[in-house]
Amino acid sequence: MFDQIVNLVKDQLNSNPQVAGAIPGDKADAVHTEIATHVANGLKTGATTQGGIGGLLSSLQGGLTPGSPLNSAIEGGIVSSLGSKFGLSPAVTGAIAGTLPGLLQKLAQKVKDPNDNSLTEEGLNNELTGNAGGGMVGGLLGKL
Repeated sequence: MFDQIVNLVKDQLNSNPQVAGAIPGDKADAVHTEIATHVANGLKTGATTQGGIGGLLSSLQGGLTPGSPLNSAIEGGIVSSLGSKFGLSPAVTGAIAGTLPGLLQKLAQKVKDPNDNSLTEEGLNNELTGNAGGGMVGGLLGKL
């Protein structure tokens, strides 16, 4: 499930040539994974405050504004992390953060799409709560 979030991040960033071109090729996979980690952690926190994953997904489907609490929480972590870990400039980290509302909305649409079983509400809930094969943390540790 975490891999699908990473793939959504890649698709979102690669659809923006300015952002994709600003990420050094040798760091791209690590940057995508870092962003996906922040998104997953933000979703976990958001699900807790929105009454579960269903409430969170409903709010994401309705559209997320750049100043929303969920977006701001994820954005702050991403900007700081990408700057310190990968040396990306504030212009690049800001551009990446600007893609978050679209990324989160695509994630919600993908989860709610009955014709696409690659990301499901149950699977996402299990991933975020750690109920499926070690959850997000177990999946990340398995990649080390």
